[in-house]
Order: sequence, then C-alpha cells, then structure tokens
Amino acid sequence: MKYLLFVLIAVLASAAAASAQTVYSVSHKSDADVKVFVTTHKSDADLVVYKCKYKSDAQGTNKGLWFFTDYKSDAKKKIYFVDYKSDADIVVYFCDYKSDAGWRNRSKMHKMQ
Repeated sequence: MKYLLFVLIAVLASAAAASAQTVYSVSHKSDADVKVFVTTHKSDADLVVYKCKYKSDAQGTNKGLWFFTDYKSDAKKKIYFVDYKSDADIVVYFCDYKSDAGWRNRSKMHKMQ
C-alpha cells in the first residue's frame, strides 16, 4: 500500500512538472517544435513572454512564462529563433515584468501546448 501511494505521488509530481513552459533553443530549424520570431514591438506579438529565472516560476499552463533549460530533454518545447517574421509560427515580445506576460493572439496558443 505504501508503494502504491509513493507511485501515485511520483506520477502526480511528474504531471505537475510537465505543465511548465520549459523551452530549449535549438540550433537547427528542423529540430524545432515551434519557430519563433522576436519583435521589438509588443503590439506585433502573438505572445508576450517573460523569461523566468527558476523553473518553478514557469509552472502553469501556457501563459507566456518561459524557463530556458540547459538540456533539450528537459524542455517541453524546442524552439528555433528565425530571422524573418514570415518564417515564424509565432511572434513573441520579451517583457520585463511577469505580470505583462500572456497571449495576445489566442488562435496560435495551440502551438505551445
């Protein structure tokens, strides 16, 4: 019974960790799940992103709080930064405050889930 309880807790903890918006920046476009263009204007963005210092700060469901991992295997999404907006799946703007993060174009939200 204790073993079953331990396994259940481990599974729930894993599921909670998997919901974090952890991303890894790949160096080849073909390795990416999502191609991202960074804009200098918030009004042009599909998603306003806040870069979290800690993985625990990025917990939640697809709200623009990103934690960049050091290893590809730790990331929920692999992203590639493109040079042209027309090559991108989503356009992001990096903000300075956590409260500013969020989707501006919800029709592209599925790309980061």
